[in-house]
Amino acid sequence: MRPRILSSTPAARRRIRSAGAGLAAIVVLGATAACGGGSGSDDGRVTLRYSWWGNADRAELMQQAIDLFEQQNPNIDVQPTFSEYEAYWQKLATESAGGGAPDVMQMDVSYLREYSDKNVLLDLASGEAAANLNTDDFRGGLATAGEIDGQLFGVPVGGNTFTLVYNPAAFEEAGAPAPEAGWSWEQFWQTYETFGPDAEVKAGADYTGIIWVLELQLRQQGASLFTEEGELGFTREQFKEYLEQGERLRQDGLAVDPQKIVEVKPISPLGSGLDASEFTWDNFLVRFAGETDAELELAPVPTFDPANTGQYLKPSLMLSASARTEHPAEAAKLIDFLINDVEAGKILGANRGLPATNAQFEAVELEGVDAAVAAYEESVADALQPAPPVPPAGAGSIEALLLRVTEDLSFGEISVDEAVDQFFSEAEDILAR
Repeated sequence: MRPRILSSTPAARRRIRSAGAGLAAIVVLGATAACGGGSGSDDGRVTLRYSWWGNADRAELMQQAIDLFEQQNPNIDVQPTFSEYEAYWQKLATESAGGGAPDVMQMDVSYLREYSDKNVLLDLASGEAAANLNTDDFRGGLATAGEIDGQLFGVPVGGNTFTLVYNPAAFEEAGAPAPEAGWSWEQFWQTYETFGPDAEVKAGADYTGIIWVLELQLRQQGASLFTEEGELGFTREQFKEYLEQGERLRQDGLAVDPQKIVEVKPISPLGSGLDASEFTWDNFLVRFAGETDAELELAPVPTFDPANTGQYLKPSLMLSASARTEHPAEAAKLIDFLINDVEAGKILGANRGLPATNAQFEAVELEGVDAAVAAYEESVADALQPAPPVPPAGAGSIEALLLRVTEDLSFGEISVDEAVDQFFSEAEDILAR
């Protein structure tokens, strides 16, 4: 059975009981930089600053978890602050530049190397931090997600994998077969043709601006988005072939008109009824479900090789500690609590993505969208591969570059060859900085 939003599978029921702003402002922290982090007192009490991004719903849950942590650790006071995503990174860059990063901070894997390279982050696998942080219970592939050159600079609190969100009713109405495990990219492109150029609802949009689709296809062909040395892991010819996929769909009138996509923003094409499928990380199902009354499902990704989907578990977000914290043991205790404590897992649920550790994953009560995501991940578990290395500094900028170049291409402002030249020129410059 394919995972559905409005009903959970038996496997899912068994779970019951439960990239941002740039970092140009960051400088290497010298010995004279101001001390960051929390404070201590003569009576042995410690204050930790903990910063994260999110909304009011997450803030309420996070405060409940913090209250529980403070009950269990009466000598530690936690001062939480949160912001929206972009504001969070702007503030963190400023604080880090002055040596005043919070003791514990939420982290995105796309920016982990940038902060670690600037000596902002604490190695959680050594010293007092290692003695107070258990990393033995992560779900497959996530244990090493924050490792760089043998050091651990972040641990995931949630993990998700890639998927195709689609509208089964729209597929059936168009006469298109439902996606199945092992289906090919050729079969996926045939779906666009089945819907046809005159369809009010297209099979999908041009997906080539999504960097994770590019990475998926590269991994399926034995290549990679980035090499371990921090360079582009694919050729100009491979990139040209990738862009030509979207170009053909647009020229044949099979993909959603890019101008219509602009007009319905911030609603997605799927949520606005312009198309019947979109690639995304599975935890984004909650977004699409909130945009439409249609019943949606999670489908396996297409592949060039049925034995290789290229999929892996990606941290939905991570936790790191400041290299300048005055309280590495207490900071590690807070991180350990947020990823391992069963009661904390029950409080936070799937708000930060499906829990990264087995204990919290098994403890969380999953319903609706979350149950559908859990069922999907269970259905593709055997196909998951080791995650790629932590992306190089500049990965977030390259993601934005791909989106900009493919948008210009979709509106006919540049050709495919010009898009290839522009992308490689700017990407190589970004990675060389």
